[in-house]
Formats: sequence, C-alpha cells, structure tokens
Amino acid sequence: MAEESIVLGAGCFWCTEAVFKMFPGIKSITVGYAGGTTENPTYEQVCYGHTGHIEVAKIVYDTAKIKLDTIMEVFFKMHDPTSKDKQGADAGSQYRSAVFYNDAEQKSVIEKCIKEEQKNHEKKIVTEVRKLEKFYPAEDYHKDYYKLNPLQPYCMLVIRPKVGKIKKEFDLK
Repeated sequence: MAEESIVLGAGCFWCTEAVFKMFPGIKSITVGYAGGTTENPTYEQVCYGHTGHIEVAKIVYDTAKIKLDTIMEVFFKMHDPTSKDKQGADAGSQYRSAVFYNDAEQKSVIEKCIKEEQKNHEKKIVTEVRKLEKFYPAEDYHKDYYKLNPLQPYCMLVIRPKVGKIKKEFDLK
C-alpha cells in the first residue's frame, strides 16, 4: 500500500473533512492551516485574515484505492474554484481555493486536472497551486466537527447539503 498526501483549501475545512471522509481509500484527514506567514497560527488569527493562511485539510490516501485525479474531481465538485476568497457565505482570504502539492508529479497532475476542469466553467479557475511549505494542524475542537456537531446550524445548513450533493454525484452510501 502506497500512501501519499495532498493539502486542499476548498473553503471551510469542516466541509472538506466531511466530504472526503466518505471516500474509500482516504486514510486520514487533518484539518489545519497552510500558506501563511505566522508560525503556529490559531483559528482566531486565521479568521481575522492577517496571517495569510488558508483553512485546509491534509488528506492522506491509499494510491491503490483512490487516485489524485479523483481527489481533484471531488475537490472541484465540492466548491466553486472560480470564486476568489469566498465560498458560499464564508468570505475572506482564508477561504480561497488552493491545492498544496508535495512534488513535481503531483503538481503535474493538479495542473492537468485544472486545465480539464476549466472546460466546465465560463469564469477562470482561481485555485492557487503551491508547494506545501508548512502545515499546521487546527485546534482539537475542529477535528470531526461535522460528525460531532450534526445539529449545529452551520452543519445543518452548509455541510449537510454539500455532503448530500457529493454522495449523490459519486454514488456513495
């Protein structure tokens, strides 16, 4: 079993975690922050938008069970890659669309996927593609947020419909 990881920013990291937990081959997901300049940022610092970080999810996957191009397909279907600094009601630079790669091979796959995905959009895809420099795990209370807080209004109004949409599109149980 070969494992790889990819770090995705698709708006709220609670949504990204909830969506990818449904897919076979996903070994683990850690929500956190990447792309900024502040060492060990807190959720509050990132929310204020002064650290340069993005809310992200680090996804570790089994390459024999799920390929990076499938992960990218899910990524593009779960958020709007043409929206700059905004996903739904979540607005701010911490919610921008981004993919942080580990090596040149991943970067090549990501760029190919973006080129293909662009055909499905009239507006230009604004997803940032960057080499992962540092990843900071989020505070413990963010882990499994949707699973642990299903009746919280944000979970009911934002995450649940997104999870339902992806379940239907990918025929997941």
